[in-house]
Amino acid sequence: MAGKAAAAAASTAARWAEGYPWREKMAKYKGELTKGVWGYWELGAWKPLGISARKRARLRKEVLLAGEDWTYDPPRGEMRTKKKGHKCDRIAAEKRANTVELMKKMPQMLLDYKKRRWEKKMKEEESRKN
Repeated sequence: MAGKAAAAAASTAARWAEGYPWREKMAKYKGELTKGVWGYWELGAWKPLGISARKRARLRKEVLLAGEDWTYDPPRGEMRTKKKGHKCDRIAAEKRANTVELMKKMPQMLLDYKKRRWEKKMKEEESRKN
């Protein structure tokens, strides 16, 4: 019995010497891989795949490393466009940016304010004189 196990291990080691035999595995599990990633529904019952997720991942990795295409992954969904976090944090950032812009305009705004105040003062003095 031990001789058979040793012979089987030697033959497996010989096959794996050139790398993971992914072409053989692809041929063997092609039907299972087309059924989905995790499993499938059959006659109202959930059936897991005949190949484990670990073996499927290893097979996928070897196929991709060999430069072949792996067509058994499901199509990817759209990316989330909804912003995460609290709205008040985003608004605060926008307010800070707006404040920076206004501070750049501040010297001119102060000059305009002083000019308007001076003009108003001059008008009041003229109206008192008349």
